Amino acid sequence: MRAPLPVRDGVGPTRLRVPQTGPWATIADYVTGRFAHIDAEILLSRFDRGEVVAFDGTRLTRETPLGAEDFIWYYREPPDEPDIPYEVTVRHLDDDLLVVDKPHFLPTTPGGGFLRNSALVRLRQRFDNPDLTPIHRLDRATAGLVMFSVRPATRGAYQTLFADRAVDKVYEAVTAVPAGGMPELPLVIRSHLTSSRGSLRAIVREDREPNAETRVEAIRVTADRAHLRLHPRTGRMHQLRSHLAGIGLGILGDRFYPDLLDEAPDDPDRPLQLLARELRFVDPLSGRPREFTTGLRLREAPPA
Repeated sequence: MRAPLPVRDGVGPTRLRVPQTGPWATIADYVTGRFAHIDAEILLSRFDRGEVVAFDGTRLTRETPLGAEDFIWYYREPPDEPDIPYEVTVRHLDDDLLVVDKPHFLPTTPGGGFLRNSALVRLRQRFDNPDLTPIHRLDRATAGLVMFSVRPATRGAYQTLFADRAVDKVYEAVTAVPAGGMPELPLVIRSHLTSSRGSLRAIVREDREPNAETRVEAIRVTADRAHLRLHPRTGRMHQLRSHLAGIGLGILGDRFYPDLLDEAPDDPDRPLQLLARELRFVDPLSGRPREFTTGLRLREAPPA
């Protein structure tokens, strides 16, 4: 469903499903009840300014009755979000692709209390291009390469690469060496991973056929640390973190695996030691091989 409102200050509009029946006389009544933590007059003023619209861009008013629309579109107000003082570095730019190094702690797209402090919004503003769209994503805690589509005309060709698993992705991670010693590497890990709405971690289902696969190789192992190279064949949520934790190699700085720790402020001295290092694929437009490599490194990686 195409958004009827343009991108504004690098931020796209939000879509909200509206019930067809209920104890609300108007759509505005439903919205003020749904977002009761926001002052009702602030929400109603958005209707007055024409910032709440139907699928075809028609302005909705305070009096628009419930049931008149299935969805509404509006702009989120910028949250009082913490600043993330780490820069996005451009690795490559052409007419179709933008490839960047995303730092630790910065989300790829708005979410989780972050709006303007996201790679997408920063890059849309930097390049004055509302059409910029991520072709894939990294967790907020993970650093490294992210690829963006520059224009809609060629976006689908590059998105299909990821859907067809035609992109060779290489990651690096640093883990502690278990007391019982390292598992024999290289090793291919397979499991069935699922996730549910609101779930913070991937769930391993032992009773189902594997849907996630990762090859793990050693780059360098010292007495206390292991620097690993990871080749994920699939792209499930938290796949690398879950797979390494499952063989006793929890990634340094990971607050989700193997144990879910209490929420805490970001610690710049302990970023997750997981890095998206390389992207390789055959360009669907030119037919030529392409390869991108991050300029970042993991701070806990043992020196060569």
